[in-house]
Parts: sequence; structure tokens; C-alpha cells
Amino acid sequence: MAWDTAKTKRLLLDAAVDEFAAHGPEGARVDRIAAAAGVNKERIYPYFGGKRSLFETVVQRELEQLAAAVPLEGPDGGPVDLPEYAGRVFDYHLAHPHLLRLLQWEALHGEAAGPVAGEERRAAYYEEKVAAVSRARQAAAGAPLAPRELLYAIVALAGWQFAVPQLARMILGGTADEDPVARRAAVVEMARRLAL
Repeated sequence: MAWDTAKTKRLLLDAAVDEFAAHGPEGARVDRIAAAAGVNKERIYPYFGGKRSLFETVVQRELEQLAAAVPLEGPDGGPVDLPEYAGRVFDYHLAHPHLLRLLQWEALHGEAAGPVAGEERRAAYYEEKVAAVSRARQAAAGAPLAPRELLYAIVALAGWQFAVPQLARMILGGTADEDPVARRAAVVEMARRLAL
């Protein structure tokens, strides 16, 4: 019987998401990832080169899934409705809370070592987003914020309350998952005002 390499890699990546989100790249354990995947832990090394590169692959895959699920373009390929985009990013984080945790772990363990894995490619991707925000801004007769600041503000609005739920609880009186409809509406309205 032939070994299904693609399936094994997917099982390991799926298991690694939860492990890394919970414990970070330093606290995660290869044996727990392998056990959750139902795969021999020795498969991690030839497929991913070790725990650190597995973490980097997980982060990259999760960011690619976000990009595919929440494109920064209008339905017809034209300018995006920025407030609605903020709402869709909010929805994504509500359904995938692990992504911001992975990015926080990456920040905690990556900045001291220099650029993060795939930083050049990721920066190029964000340049595309800045260009899309610029097109949306022109279509909306121009916003007072520069496209870079507007994009960053929208990403922060949509995700910050998931990244630090304790602040949402203290400031807003609850977390985003307690009343997601109201929190989403607030994010969309704030993004609308920023994009004016």
C-alpha cells in the first residue's frame, strides 16, 4: 500500500494548529501533535524539518486560509466595501480564534530573532491589500487616512478583541463571542466612519 504523504501532512498540520495555538512554538510538543494526528512523530522531520518550521508552515497556511476566505475585493472584482470587509474579518476571527493566538506566539518568539518566516512574501501580500484599500478609498471619494493606516486600523478593529478578550470584557462588558452580532455591527460602523 502506498503512503499518502499529502494526507499525512494535512493531518499533522491540522493537529499542529491547536497545539501551537495553545502552547506556542516553544511549549508545543511534537509527540502531542503526532498523537492528535494519529501519525508517527518521525514523519514531522522529513516533511517539515522540525518543530520550528512546522510552526512557520502552520502560520503561513492559516494566513493563506484567511486570505482565501476573506478576499479584499468587491464581488465583481472591483473596489471592496471596507466596512463590510472589516465585518467579514471579524466573522473569520470569531470562527477561527486560533489564528490570532498563532500570530501572537509568532510575535513573542519571532521578533527577537529578526524577520518572521515568509516575511518578504507576506509583506508583498499586504502591499496588494494596501493597493486594494487605495482603490476602495478612491471609489469612496477619498478617506482622510492613508491606505496603509486605514488597512491597519480595519485589521486591528476586526481582530483585537479576539486577541485580548480580557480588555473587551473590561471595557465593553463582554467578549465578542457573547454577542457577536452587536460586536460585528460596531466593527463595521467604526470601519465605515474611518473609511469616510
